Amino acid sequence: MGAAVRVELAVSAAVLILSYAPAAHGAAADLVEYVCTTKATGETQDVKVNVELTVPTDAEVGVEMSIGWRGTYVPGSELRAPDTGLAGEIKLYAYAGISSYPKLTSATGVAPLTEITAGEPIELPQTIVELKTTAKDAGSGTVHAASFNIGTTPQNRLIECEVPDKTSLMEYPLKVPGTGQSASPTPDTSETDDTETEDPESTPAPSATTTRTPSGGVQTGGGGEAGPDGRLLVGAGSVLFLASLTGLFLRRRKRVRPL
Repeated sequence: MGAAVRVELAVSAAVLILSYAPAAHGAAADLVEYVCTTKATGETQDVKVNVELTVPTDAEVGVEMSIGWRGTYVPGSELRAPDTGLAGEIKLYAYAGISSYPKLTSATGVAPLTEITAGEPIELPQTIVELKTTAKDAGSGTVHAASFNIGTTPQNRLIECEVPDKTSLMEYPLKVPGTGQSASPTPDTSETDDTETEDPESTPAPSATTTRTPSGGVQTGGGGEAGPDGRLLVGAGSVLFLASLTGLFLRRRKRVRPL
């Protein structure tokens, strides 16, 4: 066997091995079936996209991370622009879902689209779309493909593409190492204000036997509520008055005694 033949066989074998070799972690394509709805008309399309997600392996707590998104249509299942076309600066808004990771549920990215022709397939970005998110705490979970929208802003969605069957999505592991401490601690709301608010219904009613001394009781003749000094003066006056009556009575009896 000649040298040229051996070299050709070796190259063919290498190509065959590479074609069956598993893809790098986080870069395998996932066939995702979408149902896309044109909001202006309500028309729906079944669209199939091979979505490649690249999950970072060096993510850090409190630092924005990027999840790479790249989509290519399955031939014959492209998303087509409506017959009336799409006006304005049209962009792709892509999303990734994150599961089993507390306080981290999604990532989002945007990329401009080339000129769109009415009734023709909408070309997806040729470059990787960076989906941004930030983990506030250390942890782990999984990342999967999610919806994507076509529009001029995230709120002005002209075409919405949703995943009706999320159970078939490929899951990519995501891990953010750390001590588990929050990057932006939530203020402690367990402390209470030292000032207590009195419950009006819990305040006891005044006792019916309580004796109150009115202001100016002595000067105004407060009667039973006049206080100790007032009662003393009233009592002394009464004694003097009774003594006077008794003396007058005895004197009158002495004058009219018969002879």
